[in-house]
Parts: sequence; structure tokens; C-alpha cells
Amino acid sequence: MNWLVTGGSGQLGIAVSEELDSRGLVFTALGSKDLDITDSKNVNDFIAQNSPNVIVNCAAWTDVDGAESNEASASKVNGHGPENLAIAAAVLGSRLIHVSTDYVFSGESQKPFEIDDQIDPQSAYGRTKADGEKKVLTTYPENSYVVRTAWLYSAKGKNFAKTMTRLALNGDGEVRVVNDQIGQPTSAVDLAKQIVELGLGVAPAGIYHGTNSGQASWFEFAREIFSLAGADTNRVVPVFSSEYPRPAKRPSYSVLSHEAWLKTSIAPMRDWKIALASVMPEVISTVKVEG
Repeated sequence: MNWLVTGGSGQLGIAVSEELDSRGLVFTALGSKDLDITDSKNVNDFIAQNSPNVIVNCAAWTDVDGAESNEASASKVNGHGPENLAIAAAVLGSRLIHVSTDYVFSGESQKPFEIDDQIDPQSAYGRTKADGEKKVLTTYPENSYVVRTAWLYSAKGKNFAKTMTRLALNGDGEVRVVNDQIGQPTSAVDLAKQIVELGLGVAPAGIYHGTNSGQASWFEFAREIFSLAGADTNRVVPVFSSEYPRPAKRPSYSVLSHEAWLKTSIAPMRDWKIALASVMPEVISTVKVEG
């Protein structure tokens, strides 16, 4: 079996590559400089020549605030790019796994969002990702999988967990973190395992929610990081998001339901605290090296 990972230089792309490598699976991982998914000819030519059985699209415009003033550019990557991959995958009959986001929902709910709940993105980033979902599932519904994720972190790249770990280890002052946005901290390592299982298995095509179980606010997430780093958790102070206005609106509640996994042989992802505890030693050691 031959896999193609687009967005291979990002934290999720790296995690997927490491998971594939650990299983002895043949794969090619390409960053945007190697394969620009917005270029339909390059996408068609590469996929036709390399004939991947499974394509995992981790490529995305992830600058949420930047998308507010560059929606057309974000749309090329998040909307048009996935469509190009779906068209090329359909020609070969390859399985396509496309990574999406909790931002496709309104962020206003009292219960976890189900896979078929009405989408209602509140930001340019959310709109472009919703467009990508629609294009993939319309273009190639028979063998495409949309995996929505959120609050992703790992020891690679830049992310909230590494930032908080750096503050925990190197600082001694107060760290103010918003406490009125609720979501699901998600390990890129855990999500990579879930994606590979999806690529290898026989689950029905469609939408799945790829987040660790449970829920937390950013404040609760930060306190757990400080605790695991052996730092004083009292340094983490809860604040309202209104104190930190951003160009793009953030979901106040974006917990995702895992019911769809129960119809497959693949178990939902484990609790976020367990996942975080397993990754933190690597995060800590990486932060110490990076300084």
C-alpha cells in the first residue's frame, strides 16, 4: 500500500508520517514547496505518476486571523486545493482523507456537535474549511473521509502546548489564559493513529470527528500543562476572551461528538488528559532544547 501525505512539513503531517513509518508502510510526505495542492495540473500529474492508494491531506491555511484579510488566498488552499486532490483521487479510486476543523460550526451549542449538525462558520477560516469539506464530499463522495479536528498540539512546530510549557519552565510570573472558550485539546500523535486506522480500515466514507475525548477550556488546558511540567499551577489565571480581541471570532463552544466512530471498528480517541500526559515528556524535552 502506497500513501501520500500532503502538508507533510506541518505538525500533523509529521505525526502521520511518523505513524506510517512505525508501521512499516510505504509513503511519500510532501510540503507545500514540493506539491502545491492549489495547482491542479501538478496535483493530477503527481498522483497519476505515483498512484497512491491513500491520500491524507494535512495541507491547510491555518492562520485563522490572517484569513480575515486574505480570504481569497485561504480559500485556494482550504477550498480549491482539497477539490484538486478529490478529482485526482477519483481518477485512481484512491482513498482520500481530508482534515478539517471545528471552526465549520457556529461555536454556540449546549451539547457536542454531531457530524451532520448544521454548519455555520463564523470566520473566514471557517468558511474556507467548510468549502473544502463540501468540495471533497461533492466531488468524490464514495471514497472520501473528512476528519474534523481541533486544538491540535505536539512536540513539533508552534502550538499552545509548547508555548505554555515554555512559560511553565522558563517563567515565574502570571500567565493569563481565556476560560470562556471550551473545546478538546487534541494530540497530533493520537490523531495520526486515528487517520492511519481510517486509511487501513473499512469504515464508511463520510465525516468523522478526530479529537481527543472530554472537554476543557484553554485555562484548564494550560493548568494541566503546568502541572505536568512541574510548575506552579496558580500562575495560570483565568480571564475572559473579551480581554484579548482578535480579528477572527473564536468558537465559545466547539466540543465534537464521537458517535460516528461507534459505527466502525475504530474506537473513539482517548481522553485528552491521558493523551497530554503521554506527549508532555517529549514536549518538555523539545522545549528545553529549543530554549
